[in-house]
Amino acid sequence: MPVFIKVTQNKIKDSKSYGKWYGRVATTKTMTYQELCKHMSEHNSIYGEDVCLGVANKLQNCMLEQLLEGKKVQFGELGVFYLSVKSTGTDNEKDFNLGINIEGLFLCFAPSRTDVNNLSSKMLKKKASFINVKDMVETKVKTSSTTDPTGGDDQTSGDGSGSQTPADSGSGSSTTDPTNPSGSQTTDPTNPSGGGSTGGGEGDDGLDKG
Repeated sequence: MPVFIKVTQNKIKDSKSYGKWYGRVATTKTMTYQELCKHMSEHNSIYGEDVCLGVANKLQNCMLEQLLEGKKVQFGELGVFYLSVKSTGTDNEKDFNLGINIEGLFLCFAPSRTDVNNLSSKMLKKKASFINVKDMVETKVKTSSTTDPTGGDDQTSGDGSGSQTPADSGSGSSTTDPTNPSGSQTTDPTNPSGGGSTGGGEGDDGLDKG
């Protein structure tokens, strides 16, 4: 499955990039914790859903325990979880109060950059294929309104304008986002707020309404 991209315009008048168009990841839904465990049990696994759920719960609890003890936790080949704080500054070291100056504690994630599973922004882009949500919708509309005179299946190849249907995107080829050559979305794992920079927007503004 491709990564769905929704192209939106920056309408923040005070922004330097006001009026420009940027791509955002559009998610179809949020997979719940239980759904993930059920998927694990059905994904060529000899373990049932209850076993997967139990192991995942134990892993989650142990990871949080170790993080709160000041450790970084490596999660397989995905990357490393760690904690970061946001604090206000003081003029003198002796004036810094842990209870007053520390404003927040954040859970952060740094993707793996090993040779086995490099999940850096550059490598993820190479592995992914993209499809513009607008092109997908327009293709579906044209496909549904097209009738094969021979009585065969409806046309699914698109309108010839270069738009890509979900069926086309399953080829596994790596493509770049033609709608945003210079403003691709990135995530800074060192950012205490856990936010990403999209150039013209904030976060995921996609199809997921849950």
